[in-house]
Amino acid sequence: MTWTWRYETEDGSTATIGGAAGSESFTSQGDAESWIGEEWRELLAGGVVQVTLLESGRRVYGPMSLRPVT
Repeated sequence: MTWTWRYETEDGSTATIGGAAGSESFTSQGDAESWIGEEWRELLAGGVVQVTLLESGRRVYGPMSLRPVT
């Protein structure tokens, strides 16, 4: 199994960072979630507004906003 994050814009269309429409692959959900916890600010600054977690291409959850709750 591989876990990845799909990068999205506000309307749910695919966003890209450095030409990539998603994150690197992870071997566990926990690793993917830890990574997004460290990288969300950089993704948001690059134009990614929300992300969806995928397991081998199947949506697990999301979209999840990267904007801080105010």
